[in-house]
Amino acid sequence: MPTLTATGPVHVLDFGADENRFAPPWLDEVHAHLDTVAAGKEPAALVTIGSGKYYSNGLDLDWLTSHPGDAGKYVAGIHDLFARVLALPVPTIAAVNGHAFGGGAMLAMAHDFRIMREDRGYFCFPEADLNLPFTPGMAALVQAKLTPAAAVASMTTGSRFGGPQAKALGLVDATAALDDLRTAAIDRVAPLAGKDRGTLGAIKSTMFGPALTALRETGN
Repeated sequence: MPTLTATGPVHVLDFGADENRFAPPWLDEVHAHLDTVAAGKEPAALVTIGSGKYYSNGLDLDWLTSHPGDAGKYVAGIHDLFARVLALPVPTIAAVNGHAFGGGAMLAMAHDFRIMREDRGYFCFPEADLNLPFTPGMAALVQAKLTPAAAVASMTTGSRFGGPQAKALGLVDATAALDDLRTAAIDRVAPLAGKDRGTLGAIKSTMFGPALTALRETGN
């Protein structure tokens, strides 16, 4: 399950060592930790990372298949998570330690910055190959962060991008060796931790207003 630690002003949210799929208990734990990050007034920033070979594999399709009556509520909860991270009033960075597929890749996209392991793992939106169209909110989130060319290349092809390819396309901002990944992510956001929360939150809410509206409308 997800755990939260701190290195100076930087909160490090470790998603866990398994596939880190969005099962409801996992989502509840992540939200609880985000409550902690958002609650204070002191300088703060957020790093998210996984412990094993996955950053996150996204939707828990097994859970969804066994709970079809809860599909609407489940998808709404995922949209809520994306919107919350997108507008979080502290600097955020996803340290993509391994595979980030589907919803996991979208969650990484919701952060301000992304840094990916350079030698292993794939960043992928497989929806086109799974016959799962993007919801309007999910599409708006990804398109808010990518150039039109990068959005087409990643959203319509189902292609898997390693770290260097993801950086070249603009899916991530930088790459690093696995042993250096956490430190590099912390170093990227620590100097930004003193930004005023109210100002930063307002900037993000305005900058990503259309995506936030789409996520919240899709979730309701």
